Amino acid sequence: QVQLVESGGGSVQAGGSLKLSCAASGYAYGTNYMAWFRQAPGNAREGVAAIHTAGGRPVYGDSVKGRFTISQDNAKNTIYLQINRLKLEDTAMYYCAAAGPWTIITLGTVLDRDKYNYWGQGTQVTVSS
Repeated sequence: QVQLVESGGGSVQAGGSLKLSCAASGYAYGTNYMAWFRQAPGNAREGVAAIHTAGGRPVYGDSVKGRFTISQDNAKNTIYLQINRLKLEDTAMYYCAAAGPWTIITLGTVLDRDKYNYWGQGTQVTVSS
């Protein structure tokens, strides 16, 4: 049974930083992409960053390039999302997701939520002025 457990969310002032973590268990780590998504109330779930668990260049959504950094620790089956220079509009629930080994993902679809088979419960990030 695949489990993804996020942590690291919280309340922070604009301009601050946070580092989110997502620990995967029961997942075939190294076989496909894992990603971070976010969803603000009333908005669609948005892909913000993805990384192949076997390595390779990360991919970022346009709205977060230059401020968000996705990374991983293969020994811990964990991915991270470093968020810098937080903005009010970054307020959202942040979800970790993982694609099954059978899922075909291209660079053009790597931030599509439909490509991900497993999801965590989310961790809330709230940015205040």
